[in-house]
Order: sequence, then C-alpha cells, then structure tokens
Amino acid sequence: MTTNWMKRLTAGAALLAAAGAAGCGEYVRGTGRAPAQVVITQLLAASGADPDELGGTLRSDVITLVRSPEPCTAESPCASIFNDVGEVTMRLIMKDPGVPGAASSPSDINQITFTRYRVSYRRTDGRNTPGVDVPFDFDSAATFTVPPDAEVSAGFQIVRHSAKEEAPLRALASSPSIISTIADVTFYGRDQAGNDVTATGRIGIDFGNFADPE
Repeated sequence: MTTNWMKRLTAGAALLAAAGAAGCGEYVRGTGRAPAQVVITQLLAASGADPDELGGTLRSDVITLVRSPEPCTAESPCASIFNDVGEVTMRLIMKDPGVPGAASSPSDINQITFTRYRVSYRRTDGRNTPGVDVPFDFDSAATFTVPPDAEVSAGFQIVRHSAKEEAPLRALASSPSIISTIADVTFYGRDQAGNDVTATGRIGIDFGNFADPE
C-alpha cells in the first residue's frame, strides 16, 4: 500500500513539474527573448492638410479644397488629396525590474531600432472587410532607435494618399457619411543583440469630407 501511494505521489509531482515547465515555455514565447521592452507613451496623428496640428484622434479629410498657391484661389479652389501623418513616442523598460534598492535599467545593448511598421483599421460594429468597410492594411518603413535612457519620437504615415482614392473612402468625397475606425499601428524592430521586438499603439480615426483649413 505504501509503495503504491509513493508511486502515485512521484507521478503526480512529475506531472506538476512538466506543467510548470510548459507554463514557463509559453511565457517565454509570448514575450520574446529581448530583456527590455518598449512602452508607447503617446500616439498622435494629424491631417496631411494641417500636419502640425497633432492630436489624440484624427479627422481624416478625404478631399481638401486648397486656395493657394496659384492657380488655386479662394474663388476657384483646387480639390486635393493629402496623406495623413502620425507621431509615436516610446521609451524602454526592463522586463526584470530588479530588487528594491537595485532596480534594473537598460544599457546600450538593450536599445531597440525599429525599421518597419504596419497599419490596420477596424470598426467597432464588426464590419471590417478591407476595401469595402475600411481601408486596406499597409506596411511601410520607418527607421528610428529607442535609446536606453530617454524617450524618442518618430513620424510616420498613418493614412496613405492612395487609400483616399479607393473604396470605401473615395465615396465619402461626395457624401455626408463618416466612417469611424480604430487604427492599430504595430512597429517591428530588434535590440542590439538581434532579439525581435514589437510594439503596438492604437488611435481613433474618423474618415469624412470635413471642413477645410483656412
């Protein structure tokens, strides 16, 4: 009886150890190998017609009446299309915070260089077919490095010029309708040891034919 009980106890302990190891493996795969991670502290965007007016949400104007320079005038404005721009601000933190009195801090090898990003759009009503309900996703390049001891801001394109000439945005130029979306912006990079790192931010975008800047 005692021998059988000991065998069952040993087998149970082995199963628990295997489960614990599997859990650790899932944790490692889910977070990646890089010892530092990126925090997006701010994600802003601005209309291409007024790129200095960055804000926490974007009103993306699908067509803009431009009154200068010539031959565009106030009496005869030119219908123009602008791509919209974004700005992301990031900083580094260590996954292992250290211990009280000896906090971990990033070093030069932990700094992360991003080289590309992807923008995708979705609607809260679940109608998310690209080219029908929302603009197509797109990938593009942007190169910047997040240093170990400071925040960094970088600009990027968040709505392409061509998207405003395609469905569903093209129809908004002659319609009072507005398409409200959330843009997911994912940045892809590596730390100086070659470990892959990703960081995702989100911002609200309303597409429509809005009033034009003076």
